Amino acid sequence: MKNLVLIALFMISTTGIAQEIMTPETLWKLGRVSALGISKDGKAIIYKVSKPDMVENKLNSTYYSIPISGGKAKDIKEYKSLLDDKNILNGKTISHKEIKIDKVLGKDFYPELDKSNVQIYEGLDYRHWDTWNEGNHNHIFVNDEDIMANEPYDSPQKPFGGDEDYIFSPDGKKIIYVSKKKAGTAYATSTNTNLYEYDIESKTTKNLTEKNLGYDVAPQYSPNGDLSWLQMKRDGYEADKNDIIVRQKGLDINLTSNWDGTVDSFMWGKDGKKVYFIAAIDGTKQLFEVNFPGLTKIMIRVNQITKGDFDINSFVGFDASKIIVTRGDMNHASEIYSYDLKSSAWNQITKVNDAIYSKISKCTTERRYVTTTDGKKMLVWVILPPNFDASKKYPTLLYCQGGPQSALTQFYSFRWNFQVMASQGYVVVAPNRRGMPGHGVEWNEKISGDWGGQVMDDYLSAIDDVSKESYVDKERLGAIGASYGGYSVFYLAGIHNNRFKTFISHAGIFNTQSMYGTTEEVFFTHYDSGGAYWENENKIAQKTYNEFNPITLINKWNTPIFIIQGGVDYRVPIGQSQEAFQAAQLKGIKSKFMVFPEENHWILKPQNGLVWQREFFKWLEETL
Repeated sequence: MKNLVLIALFMISTTGIAQEIMTPETLWKLGRVSALGISKDGKAIIYKVSKPDMVENKLNSTYYSIPISGGKAKDIKEYKSLLDDKNILNGKTISHKEIKIDKVLGKDFYPELDKSNVQIYEGLDYRHWDTWNEGNHNHIFVNDEDIMANEPYDSPQKPFGGDEDYIFSPDGKKIIYVSKKKAGTAYATSTNTNLYEYDIESKTTKNLTEKNLGYDVAPQYSPNGDLSWLQMKRDGYEADKNDIIVRQKGLDINLTSNWDGTVDSFMWGKDGKKVYFIAAIDGTKQLFEVNFPGLTKIMIRVNQITKGDFDINSFVGFDASKIIVTRGDMNHASEIYSYDLKSSAWNQITKVNDAIYSKISKCTTERRYVTTTDGKKMLVWVILPPNFDASKKYPTLLYCQGGPQSALTQFYSFRWNFQVMASQGYVVVAPNRRGMPGHGVEWNEKISGDWGGQVMDDYLSAIDDVSKESYVDKERLGAIGASYGGYSVFYLAGIHNNRFKTFISHAGIFNTQSMYGTTEEVFFTHYDSGGAYWENENKIAQKTYNEFNPITLINKWNTPIFIIQGGVDYRVPIGQSQEAFQAAQLKGIKSKFMVFPEENHWILKPQNGLVWQREFFKWLEETL
């Protein structure tokens, strides 16, 4: 009898633990895993875990080594000596640093006025992402020699490029690097990066991809010494189909030209006969392989290797027949896994957050296929609260993805986190609307020039279809989103016909004309809007700046709206949110404006992130 009581108490105790839910506070305690590579001896994986420090308001990183097959991880203070360094070869070292090249500041022109804080520009690219251009450029160095001396160009590319933008040739005699060798207005209106080859001995530079007008990035050499990279063809189109190119004997072979998708990243197999790549497919990110036949007549075939409701996020390396990757899903932040290419077996190697997740009730993610107004089948993710009860009614959120051509997959965000939203008692509806990769190139491209067209019907088709379920409280629907998703919220606020009771827009585009005039990467708005707003004969552009401009619908706004903005967001500048909030206030609409003065397009600081979450749910509680 005593044992039965103990067992019952244990079951109550463990059940209680399992009934905890994911909260914003718990989300901001999770470790963020980044794989750094496989050790030189092939026996261990080196990785780091970054954890938020709320008191210091920063992320602290700790480095670890773990056996490649899994096991106990150990702290390491110095990790670089454990890994092969691609930037050191034959006694030479490649590195990069920022160099002052251009005169921009007042004191650059007038040294005697060294306390002036003037900035003077003669072209665009005067600011990028969250930083004003003060005349500094990233340059590559071989030992102490600047191989781009005096050039007003960048490598690595700003704002996010790192040492993946440059590599040694296999013999160590040359350097391949990525650069967009344009300046000012030409830089801001183009995506034409190229691969450049620098000969260390002759000190000469050659453009290897001059004929291609779009992005050329991510250079790698195959095990057999063939240069490969990722390529987009059209200048100005940042979301063009991304293909794997291999150059053999001077000829370029496109390995994915006949495959109806776009590549995220790739890695060569050890024998040089296959290339493995990650790509979006049907609402997830999966592992693919493509054979490399060289210049023979053997057919090139792309095969999907993995399947499941999860995302493969990055490559780490190989261990015999196993490929090491990072993997996550809507209920789990990324961890390191191995996948056996022969047996198809998965093995979770790191378990950084398992202890926390073991106490938390998971959300259910369901696939739903909705018929759109033009007769297409659209995948819609429906995320249900923990311990979901279909006999109850739940407030429901339509999630509008940004991009506009970003994949909506099984991603795990530390801001737009579906697990946190559903755990607070909301059903989340996340449609793979027009414009998203993973459903074919045509579907991906349909949004350009049509921001307020079919895609808006897709959103409404998704929420209307899910709202047929008895568990959806049709009187408590909200729409939320950031960037293009924020634009979507502003636009839906003018066309929703009283479907929604509340809106939340973060860094949304409210006025397509002023967006064109103030965003820093002009190529994006120019291509996706169909041109400039002053092109009166351009029917696509005029539709974007008039019919598809949320500001023109302001007289139809009648619903509470929460507007969020980063103060140093130059992609979607603060004026967009200011215009929207001012209009809402002057029209007497219940509205709130939350500004993060030192944050960019994202919210990165831990305390700011937690305020974001708390205010997000506070608004929903007030209005939904």
